[in-house]
Amino acid sequence: MKLSSTRIPEVVLLEPAVFADERGWFMETYHEEKFRQGLAQLKLPAPSAFVQDNHSSSARGVLRGLHYQKQPRAQGKLVRVVRGAAWDVAVDIRRHSATFGQWVGVELSATNHRQLWIPPGFAHGFVALQDDTEFLYKTTDLYDKASERAIRWDDPHLGITWPTQLGSLRVNDKDAQAPSWAQADLED
Repeated sequence: MKLSSTRIPEVVLLEPAVFADERGWFMETYHEEKFRQGLAQLKLPAPSAFVQDNHSSSARGVLRGLHYQKQPRAQGKLVRVVRGAAWDVAVDIRRHSATFGQWVGVELSATNHRQLWIPPGFAHGFVALQDDTEFLYKTTDLYDKASERAIRWDDPHLGITWPTQLGSLRVNDKDAQAPSWAQADLED
């Protein structure tokens, strides 16, 4: 498993070794020791233990996000796509960070097998690039409705470049009515 920093150093791209032959393929999707060692090599802290796994399915053009949980229930997320493809985005919401307000986007797909580590202190969202896109993620804290927050996905201050080939995006009412960046309840 290869770990590499994105343009926001704490957000890490994971590329597993895939062993394929005429029968199909095999890959290790998570190995705690290798994950922790890879983060240490990047001079990043090891996360808390993963305590919850989530699985969603989305039609092409469905956008979910930008979601996060506040302290003390902030979540780190290890995300991947097991069917279809998604444009995945992490936004730094840590006020005292050198990359505060910056975002990084990566295509995750069932074909490229990539994963993205998004530590606590980041908002997260994605848009499905194909029908029946299945998205899996491990979290370092349990879902807590009282800690749940969101930022509007199309806030001009963030300037996220969402895929344009999809035409209009499908966003639920809750995400469409999320606070702007200026109004968001961000991390201190």
